Amino acid sequence: MVDINPLVLGVLILISSLISIRLSITVALIEVVFGVISGNLGFLTPQPWMLYIATFGGVLITFLTGLEIDLDFMRNEFRKIFLIGFLSFIIPFVIVSIFSYFIIGWNSNVSLLAGTAFSETSVSIVYSVLVYRNLSNTNFGKVLAGATFVTNIFTAICLSGLFIVPDVYTLIFYIIAILIVILAYEYSYLFLEHVKLRDKIEEVELKYIFLLLLILIFFADLGRSQAILPTFVLGLLLSKYFKTDSIAFESKKRLKTIAFTFITPIFFIVAGTNISIPLVISEIAIFLFLFVIRFIGKFLGVYFISKKYLKHDEIYFTMLMSTSLTFGLIATVFGLNSGLLDSQTYSILTGVLIMGAIIPTIIAEKKFLPKLFQS
Repeated sequence: MVDINPLVLGVLILISSLISIRLSITVALIEVVFGVISGNLGFLTPQPWMLYIATFGGVLITFLTGLEIDLDFMRNEFRKIFLIGFLSFIIPFVIVSIFSYFIIGWNSNVSLLAGTAFSETSVSIVYSVLVYRNLSNTNFGKVLAGATFVTNIFTAICLSGLFIVPDVYTLIFYIIAILIVILAYEYSYLFLEHVKLRDKIEEVELKYIFLLLLILIFFADLGRSQAILPTFVLGLLLSKYFKTDSIAFESKKRLKTIAFTFITPIFFIVAGTNISIPLVISEIAIFLFLFVIRFIGKFLGVYFISKKYLKHDEIYFTMLMSTSLTFGLIATVFGLNSGLLDSQTYSILTGVLIMGAIIPTIIAEKKFLPKLFQS
């Protein structure tokens, strides 16, 4: 039987882009919504190849986010960025964990996993907005990218420290990841700044980046861990090669083109198919309660500190820092695969994460868009 899923994906990807342009909303949001709709109506059934590309898409967009972080700026504004990022993590983590345990009645492991999943800020949504609104080179965008980085480092550490039981393969992954990051930082100029490799149809620079990411994904799977954190660090450290006046800057633009044309749309659409609307409706009270509690935790963690440091557009900033998806999905998938979550709890948590990608983004883009972007 002919597989219709690639055709459905192609249609959804194109329509998402057209709607995004028409409504002036980041395309990632539209893709997630289409994923929810098509998955629940049975139009799209994720296949193994789609799941792998989605995994690669999540890793790729994490790497691209790391590339957008200005290391010099981050060092100069470390206190500001660290405080915003840390409070964005710790307050929702504590609030969600406590309420899940004492109010909902979940056991300690499920409550802590929910707190971990909901503590993140969506790398994918934030990066999409940075690119869509051309904020990457502004101080506002640099603080947003840096704070997102800090938040998700703590989320990743929390997930690894609380739930992942290390074995020899986990150790191998950590060793390989450290080696990859160090060697890439020192020797990537051989691929990214080599004159004979510039502007060639073979695109050796991009294939080199893809290989690094594929190595990290492979050894992360082997070690029953996640490639997201080392990928983030890898992008951060390689950002020096991709500055505006660098030889590799054009390679970065081509990498973005490849990512946003096909790879990251599959990540967002497949993410949307993870939510079962019937299961969410069956526990709608818990679903809404968790969404509100997470949102309150994020607002408390980000708004007041960002108002102190940013002086303008702090609500827009807070809404973007309140988005969820990438690291949260990693945490819930881990919980499902490890037996910590049943299918209903997994669907509720995943549903909250996806709503956390949709609602704050809509509020930010439609109600608190900075005047610079208003027509």
